[in-house]
Amino acid sequence: MPLRRSTLSLTIPLILAAWQPAQAQQSEKSLDEVVVSANRGEQRRFDAPAAIDAVQVDTLRAGSPLVNLSELLSSVPGVEIRERQNYAQDLQMSIRGFGTRSTFGVRGIRILVDGIPATMPDGQGQLSSIDLHSAKRIEVLRGPLAQLYGNASGGVVQVFSQDPPVSSKPVFAAGIGAGSDHQRQWDVSVGGGNETLGATIDATRYRTDGYRDHSAAERNQVNAKLVARSSSSTTITGVFNYLNQPLAQDPLGLTRAQFYANPRQVVPQALAFDTRKTVDQRQAGVLVDHAFSDSDKVSARLYGGTRGVFQTLATQNNGVVDLDRSFGGIGLNWTHKTRIANQPLQWTVGFESDRMQETRQGFQNNGGTPGARSRYEDDNASNSDVFGQLSWAFAPDWEAIAGLRVSRVDLNIGDHLGSNSGGTSYHNTSPVLGAIWHANDRLNLYANVGTGFETPTLAEIAYSPNGSSISNVPNFALQASKSVQAEVGAKLRLERHTLDAALFTARSRDEIVPLINNSGRTVYQNADRVQRRGIEAGWTANWHPLLKTRVAYTLVDAYFDSSYRNGNVTIPSGNKLPGTPEHNLFADVETTVAPGATVALESRFESRTFVDDRNSDAAPGYAVFNLRAGKEVKAGPGTFYVYGRIDNLFDRQYAGSVIVNESNARYYEPAPGRRLFVGLRTRF
Repeated sequence: MPLRRSTLSLTIPLILAAWQPAQAQQSEKSLDEVVVSANRGEQRRFDAPAAIDAVQVDTLRAGSPLVNLSELLSSVPGVEIRERQNYAQDLQMSIRGFGTRSTFGVRGIRILVDGIPATMPDGQGQLSSIDLHSAKRIEVLRGPLAQLYGNASGGVVQVFSQDPPVSSKPVFAAGIGAGSDHQRQWDVSVGGGNETLGATIDATRYRTDGYRDHSAAERNQVNAKLVARSSSSTTITGVFNYLNQPLAQDPLGLTRAQFYANPRQVVPQALAFDTRKTVDQRQAGVLVDHAFSDSDKVSARLYGGTRGVFQTLATQNNGVVDLDRSFGGIGLNWTHKTRIANQPLQWTVGFESDRMQETRQGFQNNGGTPGARSRYEDDNASNSDVFGQLSWAFAPDWEAIAGLRVSRVDLNIGDHLGSNSGGTSYHNTSPVLGAIWHANDRLNLYANVGTGFETPTLAEIAYSPNGSSISNVPNFALQASKSVQAEVGAKLRLERHTLDAALFTARSRDEIVPLINNSGRTVYQNADRVQRRGIEAGWTANWHPLLKTRVAYTLVDAYFDSSYRNGNVTIPSGNKLPGTPEHNLFADVETTVAPGATVALESRFESRTFVDDRNSDAAPGYAVFNLRAGKEVKAGPGTFYVYGRIDNLFDRQYAGSVIVNESNARYYEPAPGRRLFVGLRTRF
């Protein structure tokens, strides 16, 4: 099915506008930007044979509170990330249309923090445990090469934390902030060390009463890192993360009528069942990097953690969830550099094994208080993967890429209250092929094709159909979704301008979609085919040392390519995938108005977003503008940074996110109106 003429008419002018002003050679700073996600080894982002962005995090000068990942990734093309104003359900995130069906947590995207998975073996991931005050860089890998990271790799998000400062004296940092809806935040960190041994620890606290009624939240985090270098060839890194979320009220979604009548309101069911969530998570890991020589390097990881969740849902039957989880894993990979036909070749081979065990109990929800126990299970998920990846510069200006990953995922449920125990296994082999042409020092062109898969999560196999009703018997017949992806892209680097653009397509079969929705429970099934295709482009322009702009545009045409039955309704071929706006545009302009002082205007535009597979309704498109400003002041040994921002400058009423396929038609999660946040940070 060809792209529509209206789609192309919007896209081509944008790309031409981004290309036209670029007239000189790329600056040294941009060319030296380093990433590791594409080939598991350091290389310049410009030379990476894939669509990848690296967002540098300046924790002193960031013009936002650094509470949610959405503050930093809006400028990355291909990414849709929504801050739901609902800390009981985490952010909504999708990459090139993968992950849109998730109603809680993150699906279809692989998340890693310092090389340790934040995505469980069944494919369910969490973003709330990421402490952005400790972050140094965020890499976002899109397209076929992401498939080499295993289950649910429609894209890969890697967060790298700051290394301890090399300083003869400790380095202290602190920050405070406050804003609308009684937002309060503080952060404190200390670090130091030398070239041999260093450590840093950071603690943050954030509270809010919430934009909507019954949406208050509190989050406390600790992030620690220890780096030891026993020699010039060996580095041992220890990491520890702690998340305590004692309060996260859930106001639930609103119907269209409720959304327009009063976006701040809470539905009666949320109050009647006191919908809320608490989380307590601890995780620790050790990473070892050892270089045997200039040609051989080994990296290993070992990690483990626990996560406890207590959640009340807006239903009486099985409406209280009490979950105790333990998880951990190991990984090892070996990278070797050599030459063939006098041209450089690098290959990496490795294996990864991860495991999650959880005790899940369900209780009747008696007005927010647990009643009789209705569910008691021991659930397990594990994966065992081996992979290999090769890149060969077979000619002076050409490089070939090949990769293969063989995966096995096991899901098991042990039912203590009945006879619904059982398990299932999923197997997949994911090959990837590609090439990049280094046309000259300013232009790279690349193309990739590969396959991947996405298994059901433990939550998605929890229920089976029983006629038109729902049974507590696990749905082990649910299959993994498999996809074939392809992309072609270009990277242009000039003195004052950079442009990245890509065309992509992905065809999935056995897509996991709803069959029956009832009282907060969903039975899933496999749909035959889903198509995702589109264009993404990112443009950065440094017009003057005092003026710069950024533009990120994404077009995603995602639709069902065959019909399927959802309950008593037939979803016709051609219906759009819910939760995926066709057009998404981010742009900002930043200027320096005085030494150390900047002012910036941000804008974000989205087209309408369908709310369910039937395409029965859609959240309207919108345009919002944000204003931010900051001033840096040096005083003695300290540096101070004061900042402020106004979000939704013109007080636009719009849906910040939608809950796809919500069974009660409460699809809409309102975005806040005009909001103010101010803060002060210092480092000395």
